[in-house]
Amino acid sequence: MQSLQQIAACVAGYDPNALPVTKASEFIARLVPRVQAVESLAIRSALGRVLAHDLVSGIDVPSHDNSAMDGYALRSADLLGAADTLIGVAGTAFAGTPFGDTVAIGQGVRIMTGAVMPDGLDTVVPQEFTRTEADGRIRIPQGSVKPGDNRRLRGEDLARGEAALKAGRILTPADLGLLASLGHAEVAVYRRLRVAFFSTGDELRSVGEPLAAGCVYDSNRYTIWGMLTRLGVELLDLGVVRDEPAALRTAFTQAAACADAVITSGGVSVGEADHTKQIMAQLGEVLFWKIAMRPGRPMAIGRIGSGSQNGESSSVIGEAGHQAILFGLPGNPVAVMVTFYAFVRDALLAMSGATPQPLAPLRAVSQATLRKKPGRTEYQRGIVSQGEDGRWQVRITGSQGSGILRSMSQANGMVVLHHDQGDVAAGDLVDVIAFDGLV
Repeated sequence: MQSLQQIAACVAGYDPNALPVTKASEFIARLVPRVQAVESLAIRSALGRVLAHDLVSGIDVPSHDNSAMDGYALRSADLLGAADTLIGVAGTAFAGTPFGDTVAIGQGVRIMTGAVMPDGLDTVVPQEFTRTEADGRIRIPQGSVKPGDNRRLRGEDLARGEAALKAGRILTPADLGLLASLGHAEVAVYRRLRVAFFSTGDELRSVGEPLAAGCVYDSNRYTIWGMLTRLGVELLDLGVVRDEPAALRTAFTQAAACADAVITSGGVSVGEADHTKQIMAQLGEVLFWKIAMRPGRPMAIGRIGSGSQNGESSSVIGEAGHQAILFGLPGNPVAVMVTFYAFVRDALLAMSGATPQPLAPLRAVSQATLRKKPGRTEYQRGIVSQGEDGRWQVRITGSQGSGILRSMSQANGMVVLHHDQGDVAAGDLVDVIAFDGLV
């Protein structure tokens, strides 16, 4: 397993005192291990879980050519090109009951949606296009149907032997239906990632405790809990940990002993008069970064264990002796959320075995001038809406201080101003990460 310094050497332009967002992301992608343990679940319990193996179809879906709608099945060769077509009706084909009788030339079959196409018939005309004549024959207007229309082909959805779903996919409601359509009652998924988290700081109080002068309620644990819950991981909330070496050591060792990843908030800024950074370094191999971003400049990253400093660990989650991956986030509430979505979310998904799912930005028109200096990535809270012209537009929520959590609550997206980007004029397009389904 590579040391943190060896990983850093692989990242071109690595500078822990002025690390671009892209370089920090590259480092983290190289650092994090993947879950290996697999379990089998009933498909109704597998929503949101990560598929462990490619799922290969053992059947054709659909299993036979069938009708896509209610109507009349016929031979396309019987259609008259220059006039209406008249066909006799040999019977009715129902879904689930194949039509077994012979269909003569010039005849068709009344057919229901999903019914197997009778032998020799290759086209379905919708019933609303037809008219029944006095002699019982069906009139099909000229040009109302083309050969092969309204017929679902055997295997057109999924062919036998084809991969229906790829390993690493986070299973969706549609995927559960697909599994059921293939006859699967169970599916193999990776075990859930275990994540421990806590806040540090003598000034923090938990909700329900008296609030003394100079103290604040800890909001970060609730925000982190919500963000982690969206990812479907197992959670261990260790509460607020005082800035005292013994308490910090106990929290870190407990977290590392039972979790795959540990997330902390607070205690990683330069010059802070606390013990968090010291204990982190004692219990593992940890780097302290100044990231070229706003908000969220300070961050700690590394491996932390329950034993001695820099102990050997496994690169595979679930093996004996492994250490937990540590994400030491800033203490300011907005900075916690920004650094989580900039770095931690993708890392935890990768650790869970999921195929990378980067947050896709949308392009929106800035409604105001935004001041920005090149050389850092900035994340500003915004409100996205559709203008009268149908284009997306965004306005900033107001003050962008990293301690103003209300601005994040008011926002429905984050404006991303990239590392080399400068000022934005009103009317310019900017990238926005929408919060819908995220926070």
